[in-house]
Amino acid sequence: MSTPKLKVFMGNANPGLAMEIGEYLGINIGNSKVTTFADGEIKMEINESVRGMDVFIVQPTCAPVNDNIMELLIMIDAMRRASAKRITAIVPYYGYARQERKLKARDPISAKLVANLITAAGTDRIVAMDLHANAIQGFFDIPVDHLPGVPLLAEYYKNKKLKDVVVVSPDIGGVTRARLLADKLSSELAIIDKRRPEPNKAEIMNIIGDVSGKTVIMVDDMIDTAGTITQGANALIERSGAKEVYACCTHSILTPPALERINNSRIKEVVVTNTIPLRPEIQGQSDKIQVVSVAPILGEAIIRIHENLSVSRLFDEN
Repeated sequence: MSTPKLKVFMGNANPGLAMEIGEYLGINIGNSKVTTFADGEIKMEINESVRGMDVFIVQPTCAPVNDNIMELLIMIDAMRRASAKRITAIVPYYGYARQERKLKARDPISAKLVANLITAAGTDRIVAMDLHANAIQGFFDIPVDHLPGVPLLAEYYKNKKLKDVVVVSPDIGGVTRARLLADKLSSELAIIDKRRPEPNKAEIMNIIGDVSGKTVIMVDDMIDTAGTITQGANALIERSGAKEVYACCTHSILTPPALERINNSRIKEVVVTNTIPLRPEIQGQSDKIQVVSVAPILGEAIIRIHENLSVSRLFDEN
């Protein structure tokens, strides 16, 4: 039996990334349109047949998070009702990932709820990048391909040929990610010990490791208001004697006052990927922000899923 034809469709969350993926794969993005009615309800039109097709929907659930999640659910439902053979949701950034556990009584676990919705809509498989917590993979009762952003970031820094590098995790929870980057760059590892008195606020307590006179690369899964990353950079230079500080992450949420903080910080450069499109008010407003594309990684993952090959081998080979 022949393999069903591959088709890639996109929502409105990140059309630029979807188009790059299409170019990488050498195919046109599927003919569909997602609009809204006058009252704000989402309308989905598929203007070509998907019957028996292997369908991939590119739709990160970034801001506006609720609108983009609803778009994704409606697109999945439409593809299922149009008799697609298999539906894979390409969700480079997974919204609500920071609500993956109960921090106090009566808290919801919103990341699990979103997983339930995506599964119930009719998804056969999901592809995500750098989930805020690895345990979120277990929230799904369908296969999840969890792609790391570190190999892409490591390649960027290898090309810069920085000297005397120390990779720093901005908190204890990010040590595994920082260690992976340190291993790929053959560098030392340090950790910032911080506490969060409330959401989106952090206080630097201690720096574990020697960064004196070193070039530091801080790595995290996401940068939101940039408070943690800019405070950490200042502490690394002023309190621990680091020579210079670079920062990188997979997901560039960058809500205000992130741009102002980055521009006024001691950080030399911030490298982000395009899992989330840069906000319009940020584009071209900072020479410090550099963007690298995840389209080749996602494109290769799509090819491997379509051909029933191992996705994890994509990273074993790097």
